[in-house]
Amino acid sequence: MSVFAIADLHLSFSVDKPMNIFGGWSDYVGRLESAWRKLVKDGDFVVLPGDISWAMDFAQAKADFAFIHTLPGTKFIMKGNHDYWWNTAKKMNEFLAENGFSTIRFIHNNAEAADNIAVCGTRGWFYDLTDSADKKVLNREVGRLQTSIDAAKKTGLEPVVFLHYPPLYGEYRCDEIMDVLLENGIKRCYYGHLHAQSHQKAVTGLHEGIEFRLISADYLKFIPELVR
Repeated sequence: MSVFAIADLHLSFSVDKPMNIFGGWSDYVGRLESAWRKLVKDGDFVVLPGDISWAMDFAQAKADFAFIHTLPGTKFIMKGNHDYWWNTAKKMNEFLAENGFSTIRFIHNNAEAADNIAVCGTRGWFYDLTDSADKKVLNREVGRLQTSIDAAKKTGLEPVVFLHYPPLYGEYRCDEIMDVLLENGIKRCYYGHLHAQSHQKAVTGLHEGIEFRLISADYLKFIPELVR
């Protein structure tokens, strides 16, 4: 078994949000599916850390989830800043069950074993130090990250963290998120969110003892990255 990861699929089978208007996104769904089917086998796992679908609710998201469901492997989905369809864990799991999307699971205040690692994480957040509303959101994300890591540790496997927002970007450092990673001895962190010119400021490689990887779909040329 292998574990792969790719963020920011930005699917839009039921809504008018074409990504191919952006540079590098031409025929991205076809390119993604082709690469996925070449690499991923039925017994493998794929982590999708956010910005899965442009849908606003489950009805609009159904076609996007149906596409993901038909792809090989077990998929772990996390929340991104554009996942407006996101809901409570109970309602999301009911949505999966009602539609027979048995190859998809959510990471939301929990963790999942995948081969020899434990997949954990949360959305994360960028925020303005002077904005109290952003601070509240960040504090909630910090709590969710810790809860997910705690669940991962209970598996006895290595906790590998997946975030949507990068905790490091250029000169920016999200101290609250980084503190959780460092205090819990996290060695690997994968993140998405960054597109186009922002790739230039992406932090990758070993920093503060943690290996960081950018896995936004366009950065990866729509080829899922091998995690393990």
